[in-house]
Order: sequence, then C-alpha cells, then structure tokens
Amino acid sequence: MTVEKGIRVLAGTMVLVSLALAYWVSLYWLWLTVFVGANLVQSAFTNLCPAEFFLRKLGCSDKDDSQAGGCCCG
Repeated sequence: MTVEKGIRVLAGTMVLVSLALAYWVSLYWLWLTVFVGANLVQSAFTNLCPAEFFLRKLGCSDKDDSQAGGCCCG
C-alpha cells in the first residue's frame, strides 16, 4: 500500500469511527471529524501531513509495491 492510499484509509476510518461515536456516545466526537477534515485541507496547501510521517515509519512507500508485498501496511 502506498502512503497516499494509507492516508485515505486512515482519514476515512477516523471519520467513520467519529460518526459512530457521535451517534452512540456523545456529539462531542464530531470534533474528531472536524479535526480530520481540517488536517486534510491544510495538508493540501502546506504538504505537511503527520499521518504521512507515521505511515512511512511503518514501512509504506511512495511507489506502489503491491506486487512485491514489501509494505507492512497492506
């Protein structure tokens, strides 16, 4: 899995978890959705994404190496 796909999976998962927690626990969990959305917007303009750093540390690469199976992220 590439870093770009990993970021999409992570952001989508965080939004869905946030919505589920807002429905079943507290509406304050919607602030997590706001944070994820704001982070995606700022990363589009600044090219600074904390998730990108952590996914690279986990072994994800910038190129698609799904054929080689060398990434621990997928």
